[in-house]
Amino acid sequence: MIYLLDVNALVALGFMNHEFHDRLASWVQSADSLNLASCSITELGFVRVLAQAPAYGFTVTQARALLLQLKEAQTAPLRFIPDAHDVSHLPHWVRAPKQVTDGHLSKLARANGAVLATLDENIPGSYPIPK
Repeated sequence: MIYLLDVNALVALGFMNHEFHDRLASWVQSADSLNLASCSITELGFVRVLAQAPAYGFTVTQARALLLQLKEAQTAPLRFIPDAHDVSHLPHWVRAPKQVTDGHLSKLARANGAVLATLDENIPGSYPIPK
């Protein structure tokens, strides 16, 4: 199975001081080999979150470098899923603005034989990362 990490999961995996880093690291270490993936939205979100939030203290350049290191990590390298989905692919369950990205990522994952892996337990069809 391929797991497309959402932005929060990707940030938690890549930033060791994130409150959910241990949860992500345990999940990755508990499986013999996880096939993890990212896409344009999750990668750009990773850089934006780490560079925008003062608590993280990263510049855009530093956040980008950290993501590139994470993508090449031997423990769980990230494959890249290209994104050619427009708004017509948005699932019908998306009703609120805060669901738009989740819906897009969920549909993108399924179209590429993957499942959206997330810390959020309320995304239809996703894989909530175990606690």
